[in-house]
Amino acid sequence: MFVKINSVAILGLDCIPIEVEVDIAGSWPGFQIVGLPDMAIQEAKERIRTAWKNTHLSFPNNSRIIINLAPADVRKEGTSYDLPIAIGMYISSQKLTNIDITDSIFVGELALDGSLRQTTGVLSLAIFASQHGFKNIFIPEANAKEAAIITGINIYPVKTFQEIINHLNGIEEIIKIKPIPLTDWFEKNIYEMDMAYIKGQEFAKRGLEIAASGGHNILLSGPPGSGKTLLARTLPSILPSMTTKEAIEVTKIYSVAGLLPPDKPIISTRPFRTPHHSASAVALVGGGKFPRPGEISLAHRGILFLDEFPEFPRLVLENLRQPLEDGVITISRAQGTISFPASFTLVASQNPCPCGYASDPDKNCTCSPMQIEKYRKKISGPLLDRIDLHVEVPRVPFEKLAQDTLSESSEVIRTRVEKAREIQNQRFKDSPYTSNSEMKNKDIKSFCKLNDSSINLLRQAVTHMNLSARSYHRILKLARTIADLAGIENIATEHIAEALQYRTKVE
Repeated sequence: MFVKINSVAILGLDCIPIEVEVDIAGSWPGFQIVGLPDMAIQEAKERIRTAWKNTHLSFPNNSRIIINLAPADVRKEGTSYDLPIAIGMYISSQKLTNIDITDSIFVGELALDGSLRQTTGVLSLAIFASQHGFKNIFIPEANAKEAAIITGINIYPVKTFQEIINHLNGIEEIIKIKPIPLTDWFEKNIYEMDMAYIKGQEFAKRGLEIAASGGHNILLSGPPGSGKTLLARTLPSILPSMTTKEAIEVTKIYSVAGLLPPDKPIISTRPFRTPHHSASAVALVGGGKFPRPGEISLAHRGILFLDEFPEFPRLVLENLRQPLEDGVITISRAQGTISFPASFTLVASQNPCPCGYASDPDKNCTCSPMQIEKYRKKISGPLLDRIDLHVEVPRVPFEKLAQDTLSESSEVIRTRVEKAREIQNQRFKDSPYTSNSEMKNKDIKSFCKLNDSSINLLRQAVTHMNLSARSYHRILKLARTIADLAGIENIATEHIAEALQYRTKVE
C-alpha cells in the first residue's frame, strides 16, 4: 500500500515541504530509503526496526519497503524523518485507509525504546505550518513549548511511538498543548555586571551608551588592565529590551542551531557572543557542508564581542565586511545559496601594540616601530572604516579606583537608551530597520538634515581627517543617535562635533 506523509526540511532558517512516500509490497524482502538521504537518515532503518520491536509491533520483515523523500533532488539530513517514516510504514503495513493526515506534519527522532528525542528547527516548522494552511503538527514532547508560541495550529506533543499509534487508531487521543503567550517568557533581566561599579572611564561609558542606543559598532583600545573587557561585558546591562519580533527572529536561529535552553524555549534577552580568537571563518560566519549559522548570526540583534581583535586571523576578520554592511551573511555552496540574518553590534577590543603599552604615559613600550606597524596592520582599513566609534580606554588612576562612591547605574543609562530607541522605532515604523546604524543613504538624506554650521564642520573634518564617503555617512548616523539621546529632532553642530571625536584620522 502506498502512503504519503508530510514533513519538512530546514534550509537555512526556513522550511521546505518534504513528502515521505512509503510503499510496502509483498515481493522480495528489503528496506531502502531513497531521495538523497544522509547517513543519519540511512541509519533510521535500524532505529525504526528496533523501536517497532520495543513497541510490540510486528515489523513487516517479509515485505519490500521503499521510502522516498521527495523532492528527490533536495539533499536531506538529520534524524527528524524517523517519525514520519515510521508512521508511513505503520499505516501502509496495516492498510489503514480511514486515517486522514493530509493536513498534518510529523517530525521527530526515534529512540530505540520507541520514545521521541528532541529535534531542531521546531519553531521554523510551527511558523511554516501556520503560514501554509496545515492544521496539526506532531512533534517530540521536549519541543512542544517552543512551538506553542505560534498560534493557529494544533500542536501535539508526542512522548512515544506507541502514543501516536494509539492516537491515530482513536484509542487514546494525545492532548494538544495550549498556546503560550509570547510575553509569558519575557521576564525582568538580571545582570551580573553594572556600570555603577566601573570606576572612571566616563568617555568610554558614553561611547557604549551611544553604541547601545543606535546599534553602532565600537572599538575599545587601550593598555592591558584598563577595563576594556569589563566595559564590553557590562554593555548588555544597558541594551534595550528585545521586542517580540526580535525574540522570534533570534529564537529561530538558536532553534535551528540546536542551542535553545531546555527550560526556556525562547530567547528573550539580547545575545552576547564571545568567540575565541582561534575561531575559524566557518565558526564565525557560518557554513559547512550543510550550512549552519555562525557566531555572527547567533549574535543577531545582540552583541558580538571580539576580544584581542588583532589576534584573530586577518582572513577570518575580512569575512565580517559584508554582514557589517548588510546585516545578513550569504553562504554559497554547490547545492545553492543560503542567507542567515546577522544584524549585530560589533564590540572589539585591542591593545595599541604587542606589549600593550604604546599609549600608556607611565609605562614604556618595548615594541619596535616595525612591530607596532605590523600589529596594527592585522586589521584592514576597510574593516576599521566600518566601525563607528573608536574609543581610547586609558589606565584608571588610583584616586578613582579607591573612590567609594558609585557611578551612574546601568538602569539609569538603559532608561535613556530605551527612550532613544523608541524615537527610532517611530522613525522607522514603515521600514524594516530597527536602529540608526541600519539606515541606508536615502534614509540618511531624509532623517539627517544639517544646518550650515554643521555642514561647514563636516567639510573641514572630511578634508583634514581624510575621511572616506563611508565614514562621512557613519558620522551622520552617529550624530543622529546622539541627537536622539538628547531628545532633539534636528541634528545640531554639537552632535556632529561629538560624533567626530569617535573617528580617527586616516593617515
